[in-house]
Amino acid sequence: FWLKFWTPHGGASAECGAPFLLMIQCVLVVNNQGKPRLQRFYTDTTPQRQQEITKDIYGVVSKRNDDTCCCFAEDESLFGPGHKIVYRHFATLYFIFVVDEAESELGILDLIQVLVQVLDSCFENVCELDLIYHYDKVNYILDEVVMSGMVLETNVDSLLGAINASKKAEAETTSFFSWGR
Repeated sequence: FWLKFWTPHGGASAECGAPFLLMIQCVLVVNNQGKPRLQRFYTDTTPQRQQEITKDIYGVVSKRNDDTCCCFAEDESLFGPGHKIVYRHFATLYFIFVVDEAESELGILDLIQVLVQVLDSCFENVCELDLIYHYDKVNYILDEVVMSGMVLETNVDSLLGAINASKKAEAETTSFFSWGR
C-alpha cells in the first residue's frame, strides 16, 4: 500500500510504498533565557522555521509554572494536530521533545530522565556550559538514545557502556597516531 508523508505544515510531501512512523519530531534543550543549546529536528524543516518553532515552544513551556503545571503541552500551530510537547525543567535548562500522538507522554518523560542521567554521568552534573563546549559529545549521546525520530535505547547502563567503548576506541586511535612522536 502507499503512504503519504505529511509535512509539518499539513501538506503531502512524498509517497512511499512502505509504512513510516516518525514519533519524535524534534528534541530541544533551551536555557531559561530561550537560547537553544541543542536542536535536533527529525522532519524536513528550514532553519528559519526551526528558529520560529524553538521560540514558540520556549514561549509555551516557560510560561508554565513548574509546581502547578504538568510537563505536557499542546500547540497545533507548530506541527499540526496530534502532536504534543513533553518537557522537563532542570535547573537552567528545559529538555523538550515534540512527539506525535502515538507516543506515550510518560514514556517520553522517562526518556528525558534517561538522557539527563546519561549526560550527568558523562559530564558529572551536566550544565549549560557542557552543552556548549562539548557539543559533539552531547550530539553523540543523543544519537545513542534517539535516531531519525525513533527511540533506540533507554537503558542507562547500555548507553554508558556504548559511550565508554567509544571513548576507549577514540583513545586507542589517538595513541596509535601519536606513537613514535
